[in-house]
Amino acid sequence: MTRGLKTALSLAVALILAGGRVMAEPTNEEHRGGVRPATPSPQHTSAKARPAMHQAEPHPGPKGYQRLAEPKGWNARPAAVDRSAYQHNFQAARSYKIGPYHRPPGWHAHQWAYGERLPRAYWASQYILADYWLFSLEVPPAGYEWVRDGNDAILVSTDNGEILQVEYGVFG
Repeated sequence: MTRGLKTALSLAVALILAGGRVMAEPTNEEHRGGVRPATPSPQHTSAKARPAMHQAEPHPGPKGYQRLAEPKGWNARPAAVDRSAYQHNFQAARSYKIGPYHRPPGWHAHQWAYGERLPRAYWASQYILADYWLFSLEVPPAGYEWVRDGNDAILVSTDNGEILQVEYGVFG
């Protein structure tokens, strides 16, 4: 974005926030001649002094919605690794939108392939796809994890960073 556009957007947001604050303040007519009522605001009263309508009650959760359950065997990791079954670079059949990706500091884009070694910075905890099954990725064998790099999902060894499989375009 250009500097002028950023400035204009910042100014617009500030005006909207300031306008909302002014609209939330009571007017003089509401206070009969500008005198504010003597009752304290809710944030300054103790929990005991608050009326019953302000007490929190448990929320039953959304209606008509079932939480997506993990598939059966989602974490039954194979103990032995048949490397030939995994050594592929696939194009994903479907892509998912999950938010922005921020590459590790100091690194630039690279299209990884199986057999290469992924630097440790790329398979730190913030890049691991713990719920890989949501993105149609296979159960990783013991000692391997799925990680995200840009739009790709990479199956990497947590011992040495060797890439066992790559799914290009999982995240679009």
